[in-house]
Amino acid sequence: MEGLVFPKLSYKITGLCLQIYKEIGRFCREKQYADKFEELLIKEGLKYKREYNLSKNLKEVVVEGNIVDFIIKGLDGIIIVDFKAKKFITKEDYFQMQRYLKSAKAKLGLVVNFRNSFLKPKRVINPDYDKLK
Repeated sequence: MEGLVFPKLSYKITGLCLQIYKEIGRFCREKQYADKFEELLIKEGLKYKREYNLSKNLKEVVVEGNIVDFIIKGLDGIIIVDFKAKKFITKEDYFQMQRYLKSAKAKLGLVVNFRNSFLKPKRVINPDYDKLK
């Protein structure tokens, strides 16, 4: 796992998502996945913020719509998690996560699409993270 960003926390989050996927399947709504995920975060004792508005973090221009599903804080860092329930993840979803990462000055985001036949969270790295520190 050398070179992997926040391996312990991202592994834990992925495990929780897999648990949700097994329990409620792939044809629910994003809110149902988020409710179940929040339940599991509380059970695991992880620190998080749900539906957090990143717009207040920006100093220059307020960008409306920068509301992330979850920001999770662990020992190895902060990860932004965005849930999807659609046929496939698009470039716009990727760019949306990039915008979230830059706004939050975070290094790693996970885009989790529960509609796929197999759950494959997409890791998105903020390429400008070291410049933002």
